[in-house]
Amino acid sequence: MSARRRIAVVGGGVSGLTAAYRLRRELGADARIDVLEASERLGGVLHTTTVGGQSVDVGAEAFIVRRPEALGLVDELGLGDRVVSPTGRRPAVWSVGRLHPLPTPALMGIPASPEAVAGLAEPADLELIHTETQRPWRWDPSSDPTVGDLVADRFGASVVARSVDPMLGGVYSSLAADIGLREALPALAARLDGGAANLTEAVAGLVADASGSGPVFGTLVGGYRVLLDALRTAAAVEPELCSYVRGLEPTATGWALDVAGGAREGVRDYDGVILAVPAWQAGHLLRRSLPDFAAPLRAVRGASSVVVSIALAPGTPLPDHSGVLVGTGESLRAKAFTLSSQKWGHLSHEDAPVSVRASFGRFGAPVPDVDAEPGVDDRLRAEALEDLDEVCRAAGVAPASPNVLDTYVQRWTNGLPVYGPGHLAAMAQVVASRPSRIALAGSSYAGVGVPACIGQAGRAVSALLTDLT
Repeated sequence: MSARRRIAVVGGGVSGLTAAYRLRRELGADARIDVLEASERLGGVLHTTTVGGQSVDVGAEAFIVRRPEALGLVDELGLGDRVVSPTGRRPAVWSVGRLHPLPTPALMGIPASPEAVAGLAEPADLELIHTETQRPWRWDPSSDPTVGDLVADRFGASVVARSVDPMLGGVYSSLAADIGLREALPALAARLDGGAANLTEAVAGLVADASGSGPVFGTLVGGYRVLLDALRTAAAVEPELCSYVRGLEPTATGWALDVAGGAREGVRDYDGVILAVPAWQAGHLLRRSLPDFAAPLRAVRGASSVVVSIALAPGTPLPDHSGVLVGTGESLRAKAFTLSSQKWGHLSHEDAPVSVRASFGRFGAPVPDVDAEPGVDDRLRAEALEDLDEVCRAAGVAPASPNVLDTYVQRWTNGLPVYGPGHLAAMAQVVASRPSRIALAGSSYAGVGVPACIGQAGRAVSALLTDLT
């Protein structure tokens, strides 16, 4: 393979930077790898900033350590000693005006027994769970339900609203009724396809398989900025910020990109391209040159959300939980709180500010932007603190709002793709039918989490390199 290949990576999030790093390792120091990022910073939905004098993540804040991709990359980059696990504190669920223990044993909020949601679910739904194994069960392996529809049918609507929605909402910024079972819980779908006698049996079996497997999540001391900086250095690239691509056209030897903004505007020729941007953006870029290929990409919907990061005075007491997940239809405006200083030991020091983050908005219920509602950020700050005080009162803790040192509002417009029924199958068809010398990476194709994005970036690079041989 030529040592002087010219490759464009469109998008400077973790997917694009991982792709650039993998390309550099395979193509060598002489390859030209241009990372084009339309915004003013790298990272995409990963963003570490300073709030109250402490570095905190205001996008994704953790990754699944039971998957190998993120840990493997972190170790490759020499960052293994920065990985930490959460403390022993557990999240709580806010429902009917009070705090409840997080249901356990459960699979993403789907209880393995009625006892797991006792005191949380409605009595009639507890009876549904108790009798589920005795009720008729029909499962069609070709079916493609939403998580919400399946669980509501077998376990009741209150289980969805008070247990499943709070769990899935933090991952997908969508309600369970908008999320495909095969997309969010493929292992559960596989159990059902394989002949599980009912939902209870399938969930209980998966929970038993996962027991004793150690921590589920980890994060990096210093935040995701550490990973992004290490990827950029290892990839030996100088990303071009504020440089956006207006369109792509195939050429006899690769692709021509029309680049605007930045210092090098104009049409550039490349041997290959990796589009590490959301599916709808990739579809927009390809809409003229490849309209049929672009159509399913453009059809993918995005979910928007907002994070309000709060720094409280050192020593401010909080409820004895790692976070609070809010049930659907509750009076609190926030959909979740992460009590970060209690979730992560490295953020908890005697003289350090107490860090909390509140999340707002989801697919179908976005938070207005500043053009639609001037002053919306101030409203969100006020609502976050009012809701946090309400949670504190319910836990018998003094209100936190008098101790605020600093706040930071981070808006994620269409930050995550909506993983509705059929999404993964549609994206698999798109990836399989991609044109030569162009590959797709990002959260739209094989999962929204950081490990999934890292894995998809690696597959995109492998596919592109195969085209170039």
